Amino acid sequence: MLATILQAAAGAAMGNAGIALGAAIAVIGAAIGLGKIGQSTLESIARQPQAAGDIRSAMIIIGAFMEGVALFALLVCFLALPK
Repeated sequence: MLATILQAAAGAAMGNAGIALGAAIAVIGAAIGLGKIGQSTLESIARQPQAAGDIRSAMIIIGAFMEGVALFALLVCFLALPK
């Protein structure tokens, strides 16, 4: 009986660890992606300064979409937490 209770507790702990790992991967992926977008934007503006406004606008739109996907992934991870 005690072994069954301990196994259930260990299973719940592993589930929570998996959820935390999923949230961490989502946030780290978004951070890397946003860094690469910023790097590419700066390189593009340095090569073609007259198009800075258009490049910046595209960067903001893509960054907003990426942030939205990351927040959605975090929401899914938090909703998967046991009650």
